[in-house]
Amino acid sequence: MRYFSKTILLSFNVALLASCGITSKDRKSTKPNILYIISDDHALQAIGAYGHPITKLAPTPNIDRLANEGALFTENYCANSICGPSRATILTGKHSHANGLMRNDNTKFNGHQPTVANILHANGYQTAIIGKWHLNTRPVGFDHYQILNDQGEYNNPDFVTKDTVQQFMGYVTNLITDFTKKWLDERDDSKPFFLMMQHKAPHRNWIPDEKYYHLFENTEFPVPDNYFDNYEGREAAQIQEMNIYQHAYEGHDLKMVDGVGSDQLLYDRWPQVFFGRMTDEERQTFLDAYRERNDDFYQTERTDKEKAIWKLQRYLQDYLACVRSIDDSVGEIYDYLEEKGLLENTIVVYTSDQGFYLGEHGWFDKRWMYEESFRMPLIIRDPFAPKQGQKVEAMTQNIDFAPTFLDMAGVTAPEEMQGRSLLPLIDGTPTAEPWRKSLYYHYYEYPGFHSVKAHNGVKMEHYKLIHFYKDNVWEMYDLKADPTEMNNVYGLVEYNDIQFELHAELEKLIHQYQVPQKYLQ
Repeated sequence: MRYFSKTILLSFNVALLASCGITSKDRKSTKPNILYIISDDHALQAIGAYGHPITKLAPTPNIDRLANEGALFTENYCANSICGPSRATILTGKHSHANGLMRNDNTKFNGHQPTVANILHANGYQTAIIGKWHLNTRPVGFDHYQILNDQGEYNNPDFVTKDTVQQFMGYVTNLITDFTKKWLDERDDSKPFFLMMQHKAPHRNWIPDEKYYHLFENTEFPVPDNYFDNYEGREAAQIQEMNIYQHAYEGHDLKMVDGVGSDQLLYDRWPQVFFGRMTDEERQTFLDAYRERNDDFYQTERTDKEKAIWKLQRYLQDYLACVRSIDDSVGEIYDYLEEKGLLENTIVVYTSDQGFYLGEHGWFDKRWMYEESFRMPLIIRDPFAPKQGQKVEAMTQNIDFAPTFLDMAGVTAPEEMQGRSLLPLIDGTPTAEPWRKSLYYHYYEYPGFHSVKAHNGVKMEHYKLIHFYKDNVWEMYDLKADPTEMNNVYGLVEYNDIQFELHAELEKLIHQYQVPQKYLQ
């Protein structure tokens, strides 16, 4: 009974809303526009609507407005916390093993399989994607695409279209916003649109827009309680290479130079995507903006611990300045839709491709099934929903996005899609089956960048089981007693019953999603 409590409550609320006659505003007779805005590596902790203390210092008012006027999903998760695979899951509604893209490597995404873009296009929608793609192929199923080359660059990036590869001068977030509005101006307004607006920011290496170089330079952000985690009882975490004060590249990531007054960056692994994309004038402006802070690092005596905290602050200042530009973009697009009379017929979705670490466990990056990288933000402003400003606490996942968009358009999702439409959770309508009580996760990329071991696992309300299957190492967490996942309780006698239940649920999900055995060893 412990695990069905939330499901029973959800089903009761759904039935109650239906009995009261609360229905959406003419949803069935309308083909709504769908604007899907996705940022890259935007931590849930860095969105004000989720209430993390850091957002008191770095607010996101425009993204929060979407939540105030829509639905905030508080228990939304990714299926594989890495950029390309998450995007493939979002397009296909399938876990990584089923859609064929499991790693960020040279695997080419098969865009000819059923995707939300292909299906909506075939059902009369005008489709477009603008911004980051990162799937090693050209987009399929889109009338228009204007995508970044590979990861893309923050400054003066290249964009790829069906006909050209062209460099545009400017800051990437602003360019994506401008290109989105241009496409909306020129679209065929006799058709509904499905538009994927896909930002690069705030992906590594967190270069702010020039106007925000100084935004947070005097701000001290809270240091996570487990910033100096020693990873006791967590074997896989002991070998990772994503610690801010040990593994972040001091030049590339932290914008540090080699001495007082210097214009020479410390180690920069990818100069072609950093200073290599700036003009001489832009580089000098950047260096001048950071000079006082960089000089202070050398001129002020600090302990090793204080240096580690200095690096965290530098990381957060840049990361959150990038987020500010994303929030500006959301506000600009919102204002555009309102000005053009599109706001009340356009469903606006905001999310990220996964979660991210803002110093928790000492880390940046993602990949783990731990909460900070497993959880991902999801906000849906749906003008056809019966209620504004609601919170949805059911467990949802990015396999649900494609079925949801199809349901919004009145199109039946193909059976091979493994997710479920989220519309019943938004509209408060009954579902034929109880909502899910567990989530499956699977990360494959090992050996690989950051040395995060391959693992899979299951989450059930307050408990989580993780299997690092190549070494047959297990971890289990009681999230109610230990929300920051510091204490691995696997094998403790007092958790025997729940451990047995989690093992059974994991096996059930492996069978349900037809995960091949070769991916479990």
